[in-house]
Amino acid sequence: MQKHRLTGLLALALSGACPAAELRQPTIDAFDGYIRTQEQRIDAQVHGPENGFLWSAASPERLRQLQAGGIAVESRTGKDALEVPGGLIHDWIGAVFVPGARLEQVLALVQDYNRHKEIYKPEVIGSRMLSHQGQDYRVYLRLLKKKVITVVLDTEHDVRYFPLSGVRCYSRSYSTRIAEVRDAGKPGESALPPGQGHGFLWRLDSYWRFLQKDGGVYVECEAISLTRDVPAGLGWLISPIVRNLPRESLESTLRNTRAALTLSPSRTGP
Repeated sequence: MQKHRLTGLLALALSGACPAAELRQPTIDAFDGYIRTQEQRIDAQVHGPENGFLWSAASPERLRQLQAGGIAVESRTGKDALEVPGGLIHDWIGAVFVPGARLEQVLALVQDYNRHKEIYKPEVIGSRMLSHQGQDYRVYLRLLKKKVITVVLDTEHDVRYFPLSGVRCYSRSYSTRIAEVRDAGKPGESALPPGQGHGFLWRLDSYWRFLQKDGGVYVECEAISLTRDVPAGLGWLISPIVRNLPRESLESTLRNTRAALTLSPSRTGP
């Protein structure tokens, strides 16, 4: 009882003490510059030799961890976040292995955007495909960010898939709109203008790789996100949210992807 009371008091304190953040152009420019640099690296990897396609393949220990049923997640930068003017950039990469799966089955699942609210709950609480043409998708996701306090975000994403062969594919997803929702789920809910609110997620670009090999499919995701910085004196409150959630979110996404594929009745085996 006392633990729940303390958690409630902490949430109340944070909701009142956390100042609003506003996304400004220098922060956007820093993120866009970082994305350009990382995409040069990613393009070289996905179009290079097959043995360099997977991040996980660069480490025998990672491969053993994945084949044993684990999840490998690391920061691309060696730290939990990069400080930029007015914000933090988070760059995390992770992987899972789904034994017995086939590439077409994996792609069918991740492209079933209308079901993402079921596959990726509790973080995704609403989802629908806005449009689809060929390998291009426009997607709406309602995200729940919860750590001491709860923030709901309406987001839209442009996703493109790049099949490289019958066993290899990669995709890239750009967030095109992220708006914080006030009073989510209530009759008077309303979305703030993008770039305003708590600032717990301003941008989210992700890069997926899929490789059918070793009797299953390796699934990798690199998630690069932009959040607010940490105001002076409030690090103990805000740091756990903006610094820990990106990694936790990626781990949850990979875990849920593997779980949904493991339980899929359409599995055909190796």
